[in-house]
Amino acid sequence: MSTPRPRSMLRSAAALFAAAILAAAAHVLTSAEPAEAAPGPAFTNPVVDVPNSADPTLVQHNGFYYYVATTWSSQVVMRKSATIAGLVSAPETVVVSTGGSTMWAPHLELIDGRWYLYYSVEQSGGARRTHVAQSSGSDPMGPYTVRGILGLMPNNGWAIDAAPLRLNGNLYMTFSAFAGDGLQSLYIAPMSNPWTASAYGTRISAPTLSWETQNGAVNEGSFALQRNGRTFLTYSASHCNGPNYKLGMLEYTGSDPLQMSSWTKYANPIFQRNDAAGVYAPGHHSFFTSPDGTETWIAYHANDSATEGCGTTRTTRVQKISWNANGTPNLGVPVSTATALAGPSGEPDLGPVQIRNRHSGLCLDDYNFGTAPGAEVRQWTCNGETVQDWFLNDLGNGYHAISNTYSNMCLDDYNFGTAPGAEVRQWTCNNLNVQQWRVVDAGGGYVNLVNRHNGLCLDNYNFGTAAGSEIRQWTCLNNAAQQWQLV
Repeated sequence: MSTPRPRSMLRSAAALFAAAILAAAAHVLTSAEPAEAAPGPAFTNPVVDVPNSADPTLVQHNGFYYYVATTWSSQVVMRKSATIAGLVSAPETVVVSTGGSTMWAPHLELIDGRWYLYYSVEQSGGARRTHVAQSSGSDPMGPYTVRGILGLMPNNGWAIDAAPLRLNGNLYMTFSAFAGDGLQSLYIAPMSNPWTASAYGTRISAPTLSWETQNGAVNEGSFALQRNGRTFLTYSASHCNGPNYKLGMLEYTGSDPLQMSSWTKYANPIFQRNDAAGVYAPGHHSFFTSPDGTETWIAYHANDSATEGCGTTRTTRVQKISWNANGTPNLGVPVSTATALAGPSGEPDLGPVQIRNRHSGLCLDDYNFGTAPGAEVRQWTCNGETVQDWFLNDLGNGYHAISNTYSNMCLDDYNFGTAPGAEVRQWTCNNLNVQQWRVVDAGGGYVNLVNRHNGLCLDNYNFGTAAGSEIRQWTCLNNAAQQWQLV
């Protein structure tokens, strides 16, 4: 092993997690009563790193978070995690193949029992327009059917960043488009159903204030926030190619959502750069609730430097918001990536944990601090370093992805082995069956870890007891070499 390195994350109360797994027979707790809810596992931003990390939508549903963002490809990919801390290593699953050249700013929304993905696509050099896909059931992971292109502007015009809004019992679509004066503005269109606009959009906000025109005049990325009978429409202002991209806000104060006069614009931005914390161009956001429903959180992208712009440097960050005495949202200021934050209230405590073998007393270890796909996993003297910290990310199907804190890679049935003695290594998290592990109660405070692809158990190969002993997979025997303690 290399010289011990400083720990980079706080260790959570792992014993509580182990007890929860054993009591639930491989299913972790996904919610808690509001009166008893505690903060989730600590994390630091960014919660999703480059490259698929700009323009995020993050929703919380039935104890899991679902995350989509710009991919710079033709595909919409989704992450799922029971905790915010687990998002960083959660595997990406392709949920929609758009058929376009590039996909931007997907928005995930539950409407009348089905999930809808709204995303901007550029096809064959034409105008960038909003497409929509519909889930076949109530699972945010799909499968999805592409329903087509929303006709939001005349002449198949440019329309991006679509986000639905339910208001006065009717469904509307908010989006960004260019007006006749050349200003990229916020629009709203009435919808006859989630995939069909019943009329073209009308403008409700133009970038006319000085803080909306830095590096370019822009209003885009709208997202509704409703509370106590009031409707706020938050949006991104100024151009993303500079450090002054920020959030502004409208409030619905009239009687017709299609009229600009029904929307009151707040005079000042509500969220902007924080140079002291090294956070620039925070914007294109979404809001979500904590698992116990008591907290509201914001997810947004930002840069680490004032010279970074609209590209793949932007990463996703989250933080809790509050409410002012007058009922308006208080987003605070963007926090530094060095700031440790407590997770949303009501999250299960999922680690990180050490995975200790009963026979050897050694811990599962990212051997030699590997960071490349194929990095070895062995056993080593338990030492509390991040190479021995593992997150068990509940996939919601009876299995877990097991990811290493240091490498951000997942425990993998290497080369899809199916015979006893099959290798175990680390690989980029991909949600394939070779990276899915069932946690089975083995008795006495220990568990077996069973691979979904081959049905074999994680095994202390040849009953090793020395630091550096091999880990492989073997027919499940529930002997001490296959029993692991999560501590």
